[in-house]
Order: sequence, then structure tokens, then C-alpha cells
Amino acid sequence: MSFFTDVSTEMIYPLLPIFLAGALGANASFIGAIEGAAETTASLLKLLSGWWSDKVATRKPFVVAGYLIASIVRPFTAATRSATQVLAIRLTDRVGKGIRTSPRDALLADSAPTEARGRAYGFHAAADNAGAVLGPLVAFFILRLHGVGALDTSVHLLARDEHAIRNVFWLSAIPAAIAMLVLIMVVRDVPRRDTGAKSAETPGASTKLGRRFWGYLVVVLLFTLGNSTDAFLLLRANQLGVPVALAPILWALLNFVKAATGTYGGQLSDTLGRKPLIVGGWLLYAAVYFAFGWAGAAWEAWLLFAVYGIFYGMTEGTEKALVADIVPTIRRGAAFGWYNLAIGLGALPASLIFGWIWDRSGAPSAFAFGATLALVAALLMAFVAPASRRRGQVIS
Repeated sequence: MSFFTDVSTEMIYPLLPIFLAGALGANASFIGAIEGAAETTASLLKLLSGWWSDKVATRKPFVVAGYLIASIVRPFTAATRSATQVLAIRLTDRVGKGIRTSPRDALLADSAPTEARGRAYGFHAAADNAGAVLGPLVAFFILRLHGVGALDTSVHLLARDEHAIRNVFWLSAIPAAIAMLVLIMVVRDVPRRDTGAKSAETPGASTKLGRRFWGYLVVVLLFTLGNSTDAFLLLRANQLGVPVALAPILWALLNFVKAATGTYGGQLSDTLGRKPLIVGGWLLYAAVYFAFGWAGAAWEAWLLFAVYGIFYGMTEGTEKALVADIVPTIRRGAAFGWYNLAIGLGALPASLIFGWIWDRSGAPSAFAFGATLALVAALLMAFVAPASRRRGQVIS
């Protein structure tokens, strides 16, 4: 289900910043505002849906509703005539994401054995990212069928190019429909008996998320403030000489590395512990952002996108597995809600600040800002995170 959803999403995403800038005339600040507002909206709903899914006996209805909303509205990006309309569609899309994400993450924790939790989240991320490999490739071939040149580096789109991109957006409805069929007919729920009044009556610390969880959340929020939307990476690649038609291929490369390393990264955290993977990944992120700021050629963009994918492989599943490790089972939905809220609260100012710095001081200064916050967060993570988890032992 996640594979096909990402095929649909990633047919659109690598072309969206170029479409906004080239066809609709949006600047970097407004692109950052769109992405930041969308992610913040999603994260507020992730808290509510996660908390609510702890109170009922089933999580699947939240997942179905969330994916359905996003699948219906996303292809209508093709009909937009202004950046404000894109903002409205992105917000509605992220409402769906907000409804589904925390219940889905908790459902994964309910379904996976404790000793393989990191591997389970890593595998889910890998399947997600595999779809994000195929989606941009499909978009690329559609663009080529429309005659969009692989050597055109101008951000100002020709009428032919704009028409081709809009067709890509419309065709993203097909994999979205397949994903919904898989979700409704194949994905199984995990009925629970620890919901409602019973969980509310559980005394003592077993119902509390705990200081370690909140400390971890603060550091995640700090890192997120320097982790602006990846749309800026695509704009930077275009600045460095990557043609518009090759943007989907560049995005596919990133997601191929993410897919190839995700399961292994999560599995490695089951044995080495969560903290080393997260700290190492954030340090790698800082190095990549510094390099993006000072890169000067198209080949450097390709190399940096590939290395950037390793950061995701190390951290994407590991961060979620750590959340599941350090909170009570009956509070997993709420815990993932707070985790996703922290990321969302950081997403809007992160993208706004990044875009503001870019517009006024240039790309190198903006990327240096993101890299610096990542370094600080990595250092703090070494002090505030719980002890490492090894050989399937859950932190008490």
C-alpha cells in the first residue's frame, strides 16, 4: 500500500517546486511556506488521530480515511492556476496524511515482534522509498514522451513543458487508486484489548510517556528546525545545472538509496542500538548540507543526493523504533502523534527561515544554517537520548 502511494506522490513531488517557480511564478519563500504549512497541518492532526486511535479497538479506519482523502485530492494539482491553489491542495493532501500516519505507525508497532521492531520500520520505509523510485521514473518517461528536453536547465517552463507536467500530475491518480484497493482488501488490522476505560484506569508510570521521551522529542524538534523541505534541494540541483527533465531521475536516485539502505539501517539499530544510528545520520546530514551550499557543478548534486539517501536509511525507521521502545504500549498512538507533531511544528519555521535566508543571502548561507542546527542536535542527542537498545531488549 505504501509502495503504490509513494509512486503516486513522487510522480508529483520532484516536479512541484519547478512547476511552482517556472509556471506559477512562486519564489523560494513561498515554496517554503507551502511545504512548511502543509507539514504543520499534517502534524497537528497526527497528534489527534494517534491519541484517538489509542481509545478505540481498531486503527485501520483512520488509515483508510487518511489515504482516501490524499488520493482523491492530489491529482488535482494538475488543474491549478496559482500558487495559492497549490497551497490549498497540499494542505488537503496533508490533512489525509495527518489522519493516517500516527495510527499506521502504531499499527506497525502492534504487528511487529519486539526483537525486530527496527527492521519492521526500516522495511516499511524501504517499501515507501521503493515507490518513490518508480514514481519519478514514470514521470520522467511521461515527460520524454511529451518531448521535454533532457538538456533544458531553465526554470522558466515552455508551454509544452507545463502541459507535460500537468499530465504527469493527472496520471498520478492511477497508482493512488491501486494503493487504496490494496489497503481496503489486503491490509489487516490488529484488534486490541487495551483500549478505552481499561487503559485510562491503568495506574502509575505505565500510562505516562516519561521524561526520556520528552527529552528525545525536544532534540528531534531542534533537528527539524534545520531540516527544511527537500524541494530546496531540487531547486539547488537546478541551479547547479541539472535539467528540468532529469529532476525526476535525480529524485529517483535519492529514493533508490533510501530504499536500499532503509531495512538494513533499521535492522542495524536492533543490534547496535538506536542512538548510534541517529547521531551518525544527523552528522551525515550536516556534512551533506554544508556540501550542497558550496557545490558548483551538476555532478556534485548527483553525488550529494545519493549520499543524502544514506542519512534517511540510517534514521527514518530508527527514529520511529526508538519512540515505540520508550513508551508504554497503550500510549503508542499518542506518542507517535507527539513525535509527528514535533516534526510538523519545526517544518513550517524551518522552511520559512530557509527560504528567507536563500532569498536574501543565497543558497550557501541557507544550507549552512541547516547544517549547523543538525550538528547541535546530534551533540545533544548523545546526552539526552535513552541508553542504546541491544539484542531486542526494550528500554524500561
